[in-house]
Formats: sequence, C-alpha cells, structure tokens
Amino acid sequence: MADSAATIPSASATVGRGLEGIAVAETSLSMVYGTEGRLTYRGYNIDDLAQHASFEEVLYLLWYGKLPNKAELGELQHKLVSARTLSPAVMGVIRALPRGGDPIDAVRAGVTAMGMEDPNIDDFSHDAVLEKAIRLAGAMPTMLAAFDRLRTGKEPVDPDPKLGHSANFLYMLRGQQASDLDVAAFNTYLVLLAEHSMNASTFSARVTTSAMSDIYAAISTGLGTLKGSAHGGANMMSMKMLLDIGSPDNVENYLEESLRIHRRLMGFGHRIYKTRDPRVNHLMGYSAQLAEETGDPTWHQLAQRLEDLAGHHKYFLEHKIFPNVDFYSAPVLHMLGFSTDLMPAIFALSRIGGWSASVLEQLENNRIYRPIAVYVGPESQTFVPLEDRK
Repeated sequence: MADSAATIPSASATVGRGLEGIAVAETSLSMVYGTEGRLTYRGYNIDDLAQHASFEEVLYLLWYGKLPNKAELGELQHKLVSARTLSPAVMGVIRALPRGGDPIDAVRAGVTAMGMEDPNIDDFSHDAVLEKAIRLAGAMPTMLAAFDRLRTGKEPVDPDPKLGHSANFLYMLRGQQASDLDVAAFNTYLVLLAEHSMNASTFSARVTTSAMSDIYAAISTGLGTLKGSAHGGANMMSMKMLLDIGSPDNVENYLEESLRIHRRLMGFGHRIYKTRDPRVNHLMGYSAQLAEETGDPTWHQLAQRLEDLAGHHKYFLEHKIFPNVDFYSAPVLHMLGFSTDLMPAIFALSRIGGWSASVLEQLENNRIYRPIAVYVGPESQTFVPLEDRK
C-alpha cells in the first residue's frame, strides 16, 4: 500500500512537538479541565470518587460506562478475586526474573506471559477484551507483590479472597493485614490515578491497539511508557528528591540551589494543569494522616514546606508551576512502606483501569495511527560505490 504522506518537506508543515494541542481521538472516559484544576471520570468529579468510591467501583465505571449497583459490583469483585491467582506458568516467569530488575518490568513480563498462555489472544470482540482486562487488573497486583517479596528473599503470599482490591495487595506485599487508614489511603491513590485522558502511556497503548495487536501487548506498551521518569517514574523521582533534601530544615537551600543551577523540582508542573492538580488535596490529606499514624512527620512536613516556599516564589507564580499528583504521591507511598523503585509499578496497578478502557474504546472505531513526519535531512545525494568511498 502506498505511503506517500509518510514524510513531507520541512517547508510544508510545522511540527507539534510532543503532539501538544493536537487531538488524536475522541473519548468519553475522562476530562481534564486544566485552567480550572478539575478532573472528571465519565462526568463524575474526581473529588466525589476519591471520597466515596472504591477502586472496584471506578473500574466498573471506566469499563461499563456507569457506576455499579450492589449486584453488579459484587459480580465484578468476584471476577477480580478469581483473577488474582496466577497460573503456574506466569508465577514461574515471575520467579525466574532477575532480582535486580525494575519491578515494573516484572509486571510487564508477567503480562506478556499471560498473553502467551491465552488461547483466545486474538479475539477482539468487546466482551472478550473486557474479560481479559478484568483478568489483568486482578493479576497484576499479585505479580508485583510476588516479585517484591522474592527479591527480598521472601516467599509470595497467596491472595486473600475475603479482602478488597486495595487491602489484598497490601496484605500480599506485607504478609499481614493493613490498617484501615492504610487501606483507605491506598484505595484513594488507586482511584485518583486510574485515568487521565490522552497521557503518554494511554496514547502508546492505543497506538498498539490500533495496529490490531492484542490487549496484553497494549498494556505492555503502556507499562514501558509509564516507566519513564517524565511519566510514571516521576513519583519515584519525587521521593528521591525528598530523600535527597532529607529534612524540612534543608528545603529553602535546596529550592534556591535548584533555581540557581536550573535543576527541576520533581512533582511540580504539568503539561495540562495551569493551577493546582485537583488530585493533590486528597493525597496531601492522607500524607498528614499517615505521618501521624507512623509517628514520623518528616516526609509530610518536608513536602509541605517545599510546596509553601515554591508557592510564594516569584518564579513559580509567574510560570504557573504547582504541585502535581506525583508530589504527594511520593510521601504517601513511602509511608505505606513501598520502596522507591516500586512506585512506578504501583502507578500501573491503578492506570490499568484507564489503559484497558482506552483499548476497548479504540477498538470501537479503530483506525491505525499513522502520523506524518517532517523531513529535514539532506536532498538528492549521489551514490558512491563502496570501493570508491574515502
């Protein structure tokens, strides 16, 4: 098939760097109101969902287009619980992985293994893909918890069918049941990160789907994109920054030095939000509560001090740079006991909801993504045989 529009001369078009401002799809999943600092999932305000909904309810909302009644939620919860137990083959993959690798890559390997053992991997019907999405959402926490325990010399903990999604993951990771506050904080984190319009990893998952590749490949693509420090790895980088600062007493010097040497403050700024990220308030609240529960206010106080100083600084005010979701995600996840390198993978346990819903949406009216490139290379070069080249 001819591909004459694959590249065009540089004089014929401008490049939208990072696709900024370029619409690539229609979606009914979420809306980000950047200037207002508001986020909705299928029209529901994120504040209401964060305060009142379980992650399972949000998954149902993203997948089925409405909030579930009790019977519908119960059915979904049953399917998620059934999906928690990994097959011997997938668990064997997790056990065989190098212990020094990134946890998010362990999840990626597990997702790939799930696809390889699915006899109906190429069934692209809506119901079949939805069932695969449910299985992935149920299995990914087990993969991550198992890998994390194995790399620290512990045996994986079997999932507990009596526990909800958030409580079960904490149980599998720790080997004991978590407090009500820990479960609530983690559930809220999962709700807040589940979907966020056409972000980089969602777009990459949709591109893979547009080529009529399977959902396992699409989610693997999303995981690979999320791993980057400019995307899902930003929560890890934010925590590393807080660890580098070390104490609330060091914040002012760190901020001034960062401005002087042009070092980026991780967890600040967002491509879309030109005001405070609406998810920040919920995470900040749990950061304060967890600080009290753990008896160590260091990380919450440090984050608050940095936000306060940056919020009154001329540079940040002029450039409309505010904390984003990663900023308070870092102390929350840290106080929940997650190691720093685990944080990008934790993000993926939430975003599987949005990714898989986008896969379903892409398949409804699919067309393979094929943007153009602007050619800026040399023109009309003369070929010289190998023996004549100098």
